[in-house]
Amino acid sequence: MCSREDFQAQRSQLVALLVSGSLEGFECILDWLLSWEVLSWEDYESLRLLGQPLSHSARCLLDTVWSKGAWGCEKLIAAIQEAQASSHSPEVHACWSPHSRQPAQDLQSHRPAVVRKLYSHVEAVLDLAQERGFLSQYECDEIRLPIFTSSQRARRLLDLAAVKANGLAAFLLEHVQELPIPRSLPFEAAECQKYISKLRTTVSAQSRFLSTYDGAENLCLEDVYTENILEIRTEVGMTGPSQKSPATLGLEELFSTHSYLNKDADTVLVVGEAGSGKSTLLQRLHLLWATGQDFQEFLFVFPFSCRQLQCVAKPLSLRTLLFEHCCWPDAGQQDIFQFLLDQPHRVLLTFDGFDEFKFRFTDQERHCSPHDPASVQILLFNLLQGNLLKNARKVLTSRPDAVSALLRKFVRTEYQIRGFSEEAIRLYLRKHHREPGVADHLIQLLQSTSALHGLCHLPVFSWMVSKCHQELLLHKGGSPRTTTDMYLLILQHFLLHASLPDSASHGLGPGLLQGRLPTMTHLGRLALWGLATCRYVFSAQQLQAAQVDSEDISLGFLVRAQSVPGSAAPLEFLHITFQCFFAAFYLVLSADTPAASFKHLFSCHQTGSLPPARVRLRLCVQSSRNKEDGELALLKKAEPHNLHITAAFLAGLLSQEHRALLAQCQASEKALLRCHACARQCLARSLRKHFHSIPPAVPGEAKSMHAMPGFVWLIRSLYEMQEERLAREAVRGLDIGHLKLTFCSVGPAECAALAFVLRHLRRPIALQLDHNAVGDIGVEQLLPCLSVCKALYLRDNNISDRGICQLIEHALHCEQLQKLALFNNKLTDGCAGSLARLLASKQNFLALRLGNNYITATGAQVLAQGLKDNTSLQFLGFWGNSVSDKGAQALAEALTGHRSLTWLSLVGNNIGSVGAQALALMLEKNIALEELCLEENHIGDEGVCWLAEGLKRNSSLRVLKLSNNGITHLGAEALLQALQMNTTILEVWLRGNTFSPEETEMLSHTDSRLLL
Repeated sequence: MCSREDFQAQRSQLVALLVSGSLEGFECILDWLLSWEVLSWEDYESLRLLGQPLSHSARCLLDTVWSKGAWGCEKLIAAIQEAQASSHSPEVHACWSPHSRQPAQDLQSHRPAVVRKLYSHVEAVLDLAQERGFLSQYECDEIRLPIFTSSQRARRLLDLAAVKANGLAAFLLEHVQELPIPRSLPFEAAECQKYISKLRTTVSAQSRFLSTYDGAENLCLEDVYTENILEIRTEVGMTGPSQKSPATLGLEELFSTHSYLNKDADTVLVVGEAGSGKSTLLQRLHLLWATGQDFQEFLFVFPFSCRQLQCVAKPLSLRTLLFEHCCWPDAGQQDIFQFLLDQPHRVLLTFDGFDEFKFRFTDQERHCSPHDPASVQILLFNLLQGNLLKNARKVLTSRPDAVSALLRKFVRTEYQIRGFSEEAIRLYLRKHHREPGVADHLIQLLQSTSALHGLCHLPVFSWMVSKCHQELLLHKGGSPRTTTDMYLLILQHFLLHASLPDSASHGLGPGLLQGRLPTMTHLGRLALWGLATCRYVFSAQQLQAAQVDSEDISLGFLVRAQSVPGSAAPLEFLHITFQCFFAAFYLVLSADTPAASFKHLFSCHQTGSLPPARVRLRLCVQSSRNKEDGELALLKKAEPHNLHITAAFLAGLLSQEHRALLAQCQASEKALLRCHACARQCLARSLRKHFHSIPPAVPGEAKSMHAMPGFVWLIRSLYEMQEERLAREAVRGLDIGHLKLTFCSVGPAECAALAFVLRHLRRPIALQLDHNAVGDIGVEQLLPCLSVCKALYLRDNNISDRGICQLIEHALHCEQLQKLALFNNKLTDGCAGSLARLLASKQNFLALRLGNNYITATGAQVLAQGLKDNTSLQFLGFWGNSVSDKGAQALAEALTGHRSLTWLSLVGNNIGSVGAQALALMLEKNIALEELCLEENHIGDEGVCWLAEGLKRNSSLRVLKLSNNGITHLGAEALLQALQMNTTILEVWLRGNTFSPEETEMLSHTDSRLLL
């Protein structure tokens, strides 16, 4: 039995069950309910409205069934069970008389079985019905609309038979009875099984070897793959105060999370910076599926590269896209494709590198036909929206800047890939170097070289360190500090390996570079043209036009791309960052690069200012007459996020450290100095322009600047140039008290650049870096500028005890630092000792916020010792930890005589009546505390009674928050008695406790200070 009350109590689970499958499963449930006459035709028509999200239809179905009483509720449960059983068993057991007097009624009574028998024959039945005059051409065309699957067409034919009185129902009842029973479901057919096997073999061959960065080696992915930090992105402000920092997930959890941006969408978005490991993550996913290790809920996986898809010029259908561009079936193409359309939830499509797709996402052109051809961008955009292959899962990877707000409307879940943790860097190096001692020496080098360590959180830099390990370990020169240093090191590595053996000891000297100058020019010209046209895969004809020959290719920076139909032996750069590097090198080598080009490179570009699509340019060698206009035109057509990377490389190449090397490769050193002066001037002008755009301060508040990602890249470029004087001049005009850099993809490399610049500030500043990827390594990079920070906000940055202990060790010597916000990180009791030292040592420290970490009673007890010796702290935030009663007792004891603390938050800390009693005793003697936040604990009536006693003797507290604590009218009565004696307190929060409506009304009228 299932009562209506039980049914209503299970509503959320039933909704999840109804939407967990495909639309086919939901419509099968409707078939059963119709056949049992639980639903009327009016009910059915309202539930199958086209365009409604499945979750909306599921809730409407529950409302409809609930209104029909307990019998209807039981029948829905039975229908769900029947639908689940029928999805596993193809047998049809129903039987009916073909000469019924009520054919329409019999079609409805046997609807599930009729649909199953019609499934494979609906086209032939439609033709026969039209031939005999039961259906018009228009009616057949309506049923055959390409948006419907075969089973949906069968249902629409039955729906039409229910309302037509021309004998169609009797014809169907008789004809369907004669149809052969389907022997098996389509996916069990031999042709389909063969195709699945062929597809697995193809995907396995493509993903077994790591080819993301270097085509010269065959690295088995299984041997060297290292997990990245993968976090789920949540909307700020949508979660409660107890929300922890984003959990670090494994790849196998990609489709299992229950945190959605849009439940009705099909697309999973993975964003990350260039070189963070997005492509390798997808390659790992493909391999796990192909080898049967994971993701076996999908029968078909179709991998696509966006940089290659955009090479497809001719219109194509969905079928052509899947079969010709992934894997072609040897037989039964039509049946296999029909199964993909009928069972889309068994299909996974992956699209790698959306930021390298030259077309801007739009939802203006809808395309719903899987058979009609369309341009590749229209197919991709409609797949992502769900207009094609709705309920098929899609995974899209991209750099953050390329994802628009419009695209996010169609994203089910968004993940951020943060690169390597410190442990992952060590594991990666050990997997690549199994020789005794090599990995250990590399790890020691990284730990002793802060800047290099900061770069290696991106896998592309860890690969470079691994690739150049001999140069790093054997050469005693200074270790790389900047991104440009690392790319010049890898350039040296490739040049040396392509040179004679006796030149290996000379390093990247002018002779080695000058000998390959034509190659550098050819590759640079190709790279710049590719950036301008959003071209990342190059045909033989394009290589020839750029004068790239076999000797240039042999250097190793161009590798073979996955074959694209219609192009012969396409090549691509090792990585998009290498393409940007060579483009920058080309601009430097071109001594007559116009000043306008530098100005454009070092301006804060906004993604979205470019047109929706680009006109392809002809690749040609620019003459001296039109070279100036040609280079600037190319730069203006490049993607902003690629321009940022190119600008940073250009600044690094023009730095004093590398200028001498390049000068010997130039016809005119004077021209190179002119380029340097021009770049320096443009960079400084852009920074000043950014500073001048800061609005004036609000009266009574410090002047604040919310920087944009483009500003971060200007700072990166300044850091690459490594000029202290320029950094000092850049911040001379920065007259602000608060610098906000939230959601700016700030990682360790960006932290190093910020510290390089901000340490020259003349006035202390509050630096806010919430919601970034700073991590422990980034904290290390920030230390040089800690002395000019009066406040540091590091919310949601995946920081552990190690990073915080290192931060505090330096903070002890920074007189200006007065506030730390560290909530939503990975802090445990291990950092409590350092925090206690901070409180005990700095008697000007004002605020410490540690909310939503993993600190227990042990950590709270240690921290309390430092709190006892502190005389300045005003704000202490402990919400969302697990200090429990023992921790609350320790903190209460430390605060009993504290004279400065005005705000204390212990929300969601598992505190009961014992902890409340300790806090009450503290309130009796404390004369400074003004706000005490104790929501979401389990204080209960007993604890409230203790707190009420404390309030009777307290004269400082103004706000007491006790929401969601299991308090009844007994506890409220005790508070009312205390409030009669306490005139200082202004608000007592009691929302979410156990009060009846009558008690709530009575308490509100008794004392307006009770907020219910």
